Amino acid sequence: MLVKLLENKSVVVTGGSRGIGRAIAVEAARHGADVALNYYRDNDAGYGRKSAVDSVVDEIEALGGRVVVLEGDVADPATGAQLVAAAVQAFGKIDVLAANAGICPFHAFLDIPLETFRRTMEINLHGAFYVTQAVARQMKEQGHGGAIVATSSISALVGGGLQAHYTPTKAGLHSLMQSCAIALGPYGIRCNSVLPGTIATDLNADDLSSPEKLAYMKGRIPLGRLGQPLDIANVVVFLASEMAAYVNGAALLVDGGLFVNLQ
Repeated sequence: MLVKLLENKSVVVTGGSRGIGRAIAVEAARHGADVALNYYRDNDAGYGRKSAVDSVVDEIEALGGRVVVLEGDVADPATGAQLVAAAVQAFGKIDVLAANAGICPFHAFLDIPLETFRRTMEINLHGAFYVTQAVARQMKEQGHGGAIVATSSISALVGGGLQAHYTPTKAGLHSLMQSCAIALGPYGIRCNSVLPGTIATDLNADDLSSPEKLAYMKGRIPLGRLGQPLDIANVVVFLASEMAAYVNGAALLVDGGLFVNLQ
């Protein structure tokens, strides 16, 4: 029998319709949480005849969970406040934030378009800041603490020739959670980041479509496989739960051993 680690918790998930965000939202519901799910411009029928967001809502409801959905661009500071308002109206409180929304448009450094650089920064880093601040204000007002988990990346620790606009955002998320752990700890709000390695999602599907590239990436991972979104979601649920009650300011690599494989 599953021990429900987030029973009676209210969880906000940004970028929740696909990939890692979708897995976080579903696993939070599986562990007993109500879910406020944010997404942006995701109306294509990618899951049978349903849009991605409709599909994840159905999955959460099939688990017996309550879910409220807000479409909005996290790069707009107003979205964070709107998401908080929607969650509080639906569930009365917010206990957990999974700041997950992000993009990774691979591009060579010397000719990265300014708009690509700007948009990546605004969604991945600025957006996480806006939503984290809005949720933290709500948690402080509630007075019973909470947990914030940001989806950073192994890219916070290593460079990438086609990711010079992306890796700084993930390093920034890692640093943001460290600073927030200090700033928000006195209010009982724990802030941590999870650093995924190579996870099979929509973000990197094109990059890993080559059999040679896929074999190369698997060969670098001691466990011999790519990660799955559920591998990350399980860790986020742990960090959000009371099992991690004394974990604050941590950055947890979830990469199958990729980072330590130096040979």
